[in-house]
Amino acid sequence: MGTTLTPEFWRQFAVLLVIAAAVVVAAEAALDALVLRMRNRRTSQRPPVPPVESAAREPQTARRTPVHR
Repeated sequence: MGTTLTPEFWRQFAVLLVIAAAVVVAAEAALDALVLRMRNRRTSQRPPVPPVESAAREPQTARRTPVHR
């Protein structure tokens, strides 16, 4: 008792495959837009960072801890 895949099956399969691909692409675009909106909102709400004066900083070599091997 073998079953054959009819042309109607393949048409429905192709239609459902295209619909599923379209849904995935639309959902991905919507989620990407949502993430970008959240990132932009988060970066615009950050308080401004005061500038760091480079002359007042110590050289990095002075802060290193010696390692004994």
